[in-house]
This record gives sequence, structure tokens and C-alpha cells, in this order.
Amino acid sequence: LIMEALAQAAGILSFKTMGEMPSEDSVFYFVGIDEARFKKPVMPGDQLHLHVTIERQMRGIWKYNAEAKVDGEVVASAKLMCAKREIQE
Repeated sequence: LIMEALAQAAGILSFKTMGEMPSEDSVFYFVGIDEARFKKPVMPGDQLHLHVTIERQMRGIWKYNAEAKVDGEVVASAKLMCAKREIQE
């Protein structure tokens, strides 16, 4: 669930970076994860802070560095990949 939350944050960051709003015409697919690390357990009641930066974007594929923190300590990290696709009807 932590990695999914980071991927959702990455998609939002991408839309904000492009100056676009999410719409029914395009989606971001979570397509890959590398170097995933779970460093500490996250317990119910913990406040999870998500930190995502764009590493690069090329031909519709976006790569990110992502960390989840609790009380300022990294509890999970990964390199994520998402792909933007236009929806054809």
C-alpha cells in the first residue's frame, strides 16, 4: 500500500508538472518499480509523508525517486516508473 500511495503521488506530480488536470482522456499507469526498500514498519496511527521527485521523462515514460517518511525517518523508498496514455474511445 505504501508503494501504491507513492505511485499515486507520482501521477499527481506529473499532472502538476505538465500544468494539466487529471481527466477522463488520459491516465498514468504504474508500470515499474526498482530498488524498493521497506526500512521500518508503519503502524496504524502513524502519519505517512510522501516525497516524490521526477528523475526524468522521455516518450511518455516518467521515472521518479520516491520516499515515504514517518516522523522524519525514511520507512520506504523506491524508484518508480509510470506511463501516460491517452484513452481512445
